[in-house]
Amino acid sequence: MDADLAAQLQHLVDRVDTLAERVRRLNDENRSLRQQQEQLATERAALLAKNEQARVRVEAMIARLKSLEQHT
Repeated sequence: MDADLAAQLQHLVDRVDTLAERVRRLNDENRSLRQQQEQLATERAALLAKNEQARVRVEAMIARLKSLEQHT
């Protein structure tokens, strides 16, 4: 009976160890994904700003071309 109880206890200890390792790996993965998400959000904001600058420049060029067209 004691051997059976010891085996069950060891099995439980092994399962807890496995779960603890899984939690550690998932925490590491979660941390990495959060960093990646933050980096992508920063990159997206920079790209949106560049896109807005390009849009403003294109609109200004169009306005200048229309102005030149009206003067000719």
